[in-house]
Amino acid sequence: MSDTHPIMIAGVKRDLPLMTVAPGVRIAVLNILGDTELVQAAAKALAKLIPAQAEIFVTAEAKSIPLAHALAVEVGLLRNTAMPYVVLRKTYKPYMGDAISAETLSITTGKPQTLYLDAKDRELIAGKKVIVLDDVISTGSTLQGMRLILQKANAEVIGDAAILTEGDRAKWSHIIALGHLPVFVD
Repeated sequence: MSDTHPIMIAGVKRDLPLMTVAPGVRIAVLNILGDTELVQAAAKALAKLIPAQAEIFVTAEAKSIPLAHALAVEVGLLRNTAMPYVVLRKTYKPYMGDAISAETLSITTGKPQTLYLDAKDRELIAGKKVIVLDDVISTGSTLQGMRLILQKANAEVIGDAAILTEGDRAKWSHIIALGHLPVFVD
């Protein structure tokens, strides 16, 4: 049994390490932090798929931050305008003011986490057409938490995007994605 899963993402090949998340169940882990080649290639490919009416990207900290930045730059270049993004934080800081929060359960951490929308970003996204962005959408818990916060902030989610989806492919057919990962059951 291999300890990695090979994948091609936007013309970039990577061997993703396999991680056990439950007895007999493993997932391929995509970690884009520091992988500028992959982030840039994925952002260029995803930018072409983003609906024209999208006004802002929202992502959760931390692994998707480089993707949000690169994708905002790429979409901005395509549209000849600035494209902002907002990061939902996993720790509340006093400077965040009257933040909105929601709890999620990530498959890679295996424990509940709370996401926070900084009060200053509430005004930025209120009434805007938003694309929710993540590196990999697996269980949908983080996606659900982000959507709940956006609903509370009066933003209009018009789509969800990720580099990859994982698990039941049919469940994620509506996601703008560059590929799909299986769940490995021994």
